[in-house]
Amino acid sequence: MVRLENEQVRDLNGWFIRYVEEFKNDPATVRNIVLKEEHTKRVCREIIAIGTDLGLTDDELHFAEIIALFHDIGRFEQYARYKTFVDRRSEDHAELGVTVLRRLGVLDRCGEATQDLVFRIIRYHNRAALPGEETEPCLFFSKLLRDADKLDIWRVVTDYYRREDGERNGALELDLPDMPGFSDAVYLDLMRRKIVDMKHVMTLNDFKLLQIGWIFDVNFRPTLQAVRSRGYLEMIRHVLPKSEKIDALFSDIAEYLEERLTIAKNKLSGKRSHVYGVTVE
Repeated sequence: MVRLENEQVRDLNGWFIRYVEEFKNDPATVRNIVLKEEHTKRVCREIIAIGTDLGLTDDELHFAEIIALFHDIGRFEQYARYKTFVDRRSEDHAELGVTVLRRLGVLDRCGEATQDLVFRIIRYHNRAALPGEETEPCLFFSKLLRDADKLDIWRVVTDYYRREDGERNGALELDLPDMPGFSDAVYLDLMRRKIVDMKHVMTLNDFKLLQIGWIFDVNFRPTLQAVRSRGYLEMIRHVLPKSEKIDALFSDIAEYLEERLTIAKNKLSGKRSHVYGVTVE
């Protein structure tokens, strides 16, 4: 049996800090390197908070922290190499992250089964949808990571949209043009309560609407509660065009959020009473 002990978690956190420091030598890129470093640290805190609320064991929380710590490890090499965070203009940062971890042997002490599970979860974290055929532990922790990741990305983008200096960051905007209006295809995806298809995203407003649509891929009650209490969706609405279509969309999304919270409360779906395989053979 393989477990992630406190000492291993501390060592892996130390490795992460040293690894990221290697990318801070270029003044032209350091801002966005730090952006991803701080994002990773906050995702670690978010996943522990969600996991604690769900009643995870210490072993499970250790595992959750590690997948959060390494979920975006490919971002640093991606930005250093390509000067963009847009995967379709460079390479899939999740796959690159797995390549980095394998090449450097970061998880060698954890055993093959644990490594394989971590790699699969990292590969899935940025996909439009999770695979249908997977193990219960993999799907559970993939959903946990995706929730924690979204919470912090919402935080990052809403802080950015509310900035006072007006300075733009192309890396955060995916270099999309800031034009009036929004695409009908993006709007229709959301009105169908679907995740927005990235191929429909043509402008910055489309990208903001895509971020709204992440609510349809939230998995756990604590995450839904955080979205509502922090007001992330309303903050994004504030920087979208004023229109009857947008009003109708947000009315439907508010209804959807309350429906999900009611279902979660009635079914107590956030709580689990058994371990989902953090200890692996």
